Amino acid sequence: MSRPRRADKVDSLVGFRKDEPEPSVPYGLLKAARASGQLNLCGRGLTEVPQNVYRLNIDTPEEAQQNVGFGASDRWWEQTDLTKLLLSSNQLTQLSDDIRLLPGLTTLDLHDNQLNSLPSALGELQELQQLRLSHNQLTVVLVEVCTLKNLRSLTLQENLLEYLPEELGQLENLTELDLANNHLKELPSSLGRLTSLQKLNLCNNKLSCLPHSLARLSSLKLLDCSKNQLTDIPASLSEMLALEQLYLRHNKLCFLPKLPAPALKELYVGNNQIEHLETDQLACLAAISLLELRDNKIKNLPEQITLLSTLTRLDLTNNDLITLPASLSLLPNLKVLLLEGNPLRGIRRDLLAKGTNELLKYLRGRIKDEPEKPDDGQTAMTLPSQASVNVHNIKTLKVLAYSEKQAAVIPDELFDTAAEQGVSTVNFSKNQLTSIPPRLVEFHLSLSDLNLGFNKLTCCPPDICKLLQLTHIDLRNNQLSDLAPDMKNLTKLRSIILNYNRFKSFPEVLYQIASLETVLLGNNQVGGVDPSRLMKMVNLSTLDLSNNDLLNIPPELGLCSSLRCLRLEGNPFRTPREAILAKGTDAVLEYLCSRIPT
Repeated sequence: MSRPRRADKVDSLVGFRKDEPEPSVPYGLLKAARASGQLNLCGRGLTEVPQNVYRLNIDTPEEAQQNVGFGASDRWWEQTDLTKLLLSSNQLTQLSDDIRLLPGLTTLDLHDNQLNSLPSALGELQELQQLRLSHNQLTVVLVEVCTLKNLRSLTLQENLLEYLPEELGQLENLTELDLANNHLKELPSSLGRLTSLQKLNLCNNKLSCLPHSLARLSSLKLLDCSKNQLTDIPASLSEMLALEQLYLRHNKLCFLPKLPAPALKELYVGNNQIEHLETDQLACLAAISLLELRDNKIKNLPEQITLLSTLTRLDLTNNDLITLPASLSLLPNLKVLLLEGNPLRGIRRDLLAKGTNELLKYLRGRIKDEPEKPDDGQTAMTLPSQASVNVHNIKTLKVLAYSEKQAAVIPDELFDTAAEQGVSTVNFSKNQLTSIPPRLVEFHLSLSDLNLGFNKLTCCPPDICKLLQLTHIDLRNNQLSDLAPDMKNLTKLRSIILNYNRFKSFPEVLYQIASLETVLLGNNQVGGVDPSRLMKMVNLSTLDLSNNDLLNIPPELGLCSSLRCLRLEGNPFRTPREAILAKGTDAVLEYLCSRIPT
């Protein structure tokens, strides 16, 4: 009889064999590392560095124990010491003191792990040139790290550092130091001893001042101090003879730094609180090519802007500019001029849309057409009220100005002088007006530009709704909480400035003015906005809702495709996050669209 056949083969020794775990580092990688001196273990989910990695230079390889003859590629006795070890994007919480067994390392990459401390043995790696420790949970920089004399690059961004040791100044060969996104409140004075440093990143910390010793960084080309709490920049920084790029965005600067750094080509001071540009500040920038001044409070540009003869790009987006000096067109190298989000008057929107070349051509033409300025002492007529009336401005330029007088009423003599002169611009700003002068209605056929900012207006009377030629209204810094419903009749109105008032909601009547291109409502108490009605404002390109009480931003706001500038910072909402807001209007609208329920 034949034996019955088994359906499947059975391993009779299965109960005696042990399942050997897969090695965390394949042997082939270790073998290749001995030949190349480089070992890449990035993104392998390691919670600790395997012992055979530390002992790579010491232990005899397996093939030496198993084989008798070797080919040219397997001469293990000719192995190269490990010089480059990449351990990024793992789950390492600590590093063993056994790291000292790899003294030949020149590059050690530990970024994107969970390290909260480092071994003191790190100081024994005296050949180390690159040490990458970013995106961890380190709270201190080891003094031993500061003894690595050959270190060229040290990256520590995205950690939990609150201070730096004075010994940091010993890294005399360091050319790159990245400390961005930590909790640093001050810097050690020894930082000035890093005379080989070319790039220093201090972005997104809690620095309120910079040490004067930074001026000794004679090789520094790039300094990034964005997103701190700086209110001033030491004048001594002008001694940085090699400095080419300086980033000071998102701080608390009220003035443009006076920095005659001879090599400075790019200066970024966006998102600060700068209101005025002084001639001596501009005169310092002898080599400037790019000047970013966006998202400040700049009200005017000095005629001496022509001092910036090397300027190729000027960003003035989202400021308070009302006019531009014609001298801007005399800058010989200016190629890009950004002005979006300013309440500019006297310059047509379509002209701005045509780009820098057309705008500069227009400003050059204005230089030729501009009449000579009269001598105020001879042409001004003094009224009994002691008001100074510039007859030339009224008759020739059609401008009626009576600002900064702290007056509670506008003298009748002023209106009598301007009667039947076809006045197109009225400026009564910076007075003590509690109501809008009723005689403004006399200019209803010609008035297009009205400035009543910085007064004490508490309501908007119906008379203003009779000024049907209005294209621009400035009502900032008053006490308004509502607008007259009949303002919907102002069908030519293109911009309205309502910053620093008492509005608790988006003014209802503005939804009904289809011609509006610019609505500035920053620094009020607005708690909500209706995106479905905003979408019907097809010409609206600039909307400022910064520093209000918006608890949430409706995703449908992302469908307002006409918007080119949307300001939302300074509100108590949680999303979009600040990082998205910082990317600009397009990124915010894209994010909001992605949140619309489907």
